[in-house]
Amino acid sequence: MKIHKIAVIGGTGKSGQYLVQNLLEKGYHLKLLLRHPKNFTLQNPLIEVVKGDARDTTAIDKLILGTDLVMSTLGQPKGEKSIFSDATKNIISAMSHHGIGRYIVTTGLSVNTPSDHKNEKVKMATGWMYQNYPETTADKQKEYELLLESHLDWTLVRLPLIHLTEESFPTETNPTDCKGESISATDLADFLVSQIENSEYIRKSPFLYNLKE
Repeated sequence: MKIHKIAVIGGTGKSGQYLVQNLLEKGYHLKLLLRHPKNFTLQNPLIEVVKGDARDTTAIDKLILGTDLVMSTLGQPKGEKSIFSDATKNIISAMSHHGIGRYIVTTGLSVNTPSDHKNEKVKMATGWMYQNYPETTADKQKEYELLLESHLDWTLVRLPLIHLTEESFPTETNPTDCKGESISATDLADFLVSQIENSEYIRKSPFLYNLKE
């Protein structure tokens, strides 16, 4: 199926801006979910703005209507209860309702899958996240479980620290372990966009990271 219009959630976030730019350069039409549209200054005829919050079922439904694919780089809003499972429930429901199957989304290192062989460093980082951010960390795990239960063709990309840079480095994906400490936002955007036409990681949760030069 030819992808014409993409719904983007988290497109004004730090890594989301790189994703939006990459999609625009490739000529995709975008529908962006924005909490505060008046703060959004990027003018482009390929962009349609939908005002709302990922927790709002009506806004998500309106966002996804008429699109062919959904992408999310949603971050946790400061001072609010964890957003990930609430947003995921709304997205799964709206995508099912509108008959859209493909969902590409990012998450953190802390998410565990049954086939993981995380190295000691990543295990420690996961433990640290559960200790210091118990609510959001558990909620990201719940997001994974919700996707598993869904019928969507999802790809959940697990990430280390994101460096906001235009620079590009060699990258690697790994289904069971993260062997790099960071990912460039430019390389992340490239990978996410590459998954639009790629079925290799459907219903999988690869780690994505830069290799040290």
